[in-house]
Amino acid sequence: MVKERARILVVGGGYVGMYTALRLQRKLKAELRRGEIEITVVTPDPYMTYQPFLPEAAAGSISPRHVVVPLRRVLDQCHVVVGEATAVDHAARTATVTTLATADAGRTELFGYDELVLAPGSVARTLPIPGLAEYGIGFKTVEEAIGLRNHVIEQMDIASSTRDPAIRDAALTFVFVGGGYAGVEALGELEDMARYAARYYHNVRAEDMRWILVEASDRILPEVGADMGRYTVTQLRRRNIQVLLGTRLESCADRVAVLSDGQRFPTRTVVWTAGVRPHPLLVATDLPLTDRGKLRCTAQLTVEGAEHAWGAGDAAAVPDVTAADPGARTAPNAQHAVRQARVLGDNLVHTLRGEPLDTYRHAYAGSVASLGLHKGVAQVYGRRLKGYPAWFMHRVYHLSRVPTVNRKARVLAEWILSGLFKREIVSLGSLEHPRAEFELAARGKHPHDPKGSS
Repeated sequence: MVKERARILVVGGGYVGMYTALRLQRKLKAELRRGEIEITVVTPDPYMTYQPFLPEAAAGSISPRHVVVPLRRVLDQCHVVVGEATAVDHAARTATVTTLATADAGRTELFGYDELVLAPGSVARTLPIPGLAEYGIGFKTVEEAIGLRNHVIEQMDIASSTRDPAIRDAALTFVFVGGGYAGVEALGELEDMARYAARYYHNVRAEDMRWILVEASDRILPEVGADMGRYTVTQLRRRNIQVLLGTRLESCADRVAVLSDGQRFPTRTVVWTAGVRPHPLLVATDLPLTDRGKLRCTAQLTVEGAEHAWGAGDAAAVPDVTAADPGARTAPNAQHAVRQARVLGDNLVHTLRGEPLDTYRHAYAGSVASLGLHKGVAQVYGRRLKGYPAWFMHRVYHLSRVPTVNRKARVLAEWILSGLFKREIVSLGSLEHPRAEFELAARGKHPHDPKGSS
């Protein structure tokens, strides 16, 4: 039993943060009822995003609200604080947090803790490329996924309503940078969606659109193996998608994508999915980091040389005890994050009760990737799948992994309905600027009045 009141602070509401808090909530039911344990989750968003479903949300196969899991509903025994942790002083057992209540006033709050679970995840890894900050589009959050869907349909509307060939060509050219899961799946799903939407435009054909995948290395989807990567390149090229390997984006200033091989593509769409890096919060802590900026962790998911500190997921360098190489680290993916969270939660409970810790070990089961409706690639337990079987495996696997029975049922229902009815091709771009029309009206200008619109 826990001998004294323990304050557990979980920083991050992603895979590791949510699943760790959920594990603690289940394992410490009696202690929570008696008030011996206090679990606080600090997260910038009040929900956990199931990122493997972002491409399908962008394509309209899944509703955006079913891609996220509300933390307050799932973690009903925890104190969920919507805010951003900006620093951690582990020596003093305090975390500096900017909450919604203090952000406007420019103030911060100090959260004390006895046990710290540091799982802020990762952020997009960008490069100092001219024009990227102004014109680039990320693909890591549900807001970005829906924004990209609206943007693609808006470009088709622009192309349909102009007689200027330069504007039309730029609107119908879509450049994706990064050949990992996010880039390939987003490209595959959105090209599939745009191809379907083109049938409803009287002057835009699927053949008019130009889709380009730029990858700096000599292969894409390294997680599914070299053979499946080559197969994916072949399938994408058969869909008239240009796959440029060993190529980098040099600039996208003035809405022109300039590549390292000298090619130039006037475009209004540059999607950046070229990797991630550890969250900047980590450098604002007094905890040990690797040369790549990740938390230096043990196989028991404790932070090396720091008692009462724990780490897992994208932000942590966790030894892979199943690998032949003694210096190997586990891959930063959802498969490891979910399983690490379970072991982390159990080990934290073991620590509170004075029990020995478990070692995290998990042999990589394989990878699945969707390339659009009824198309995919997979390598699971050494077996390779292509086309429809891989696509079906992709859906079955992720349906089994998405949190809560509620979300599973809703996603399954939407898949069934999307199979019975036609796709929705509506762009709701105004959702990104909901006050624009009212602001114009308040200034005495009507948005549909040519004299009053900007």
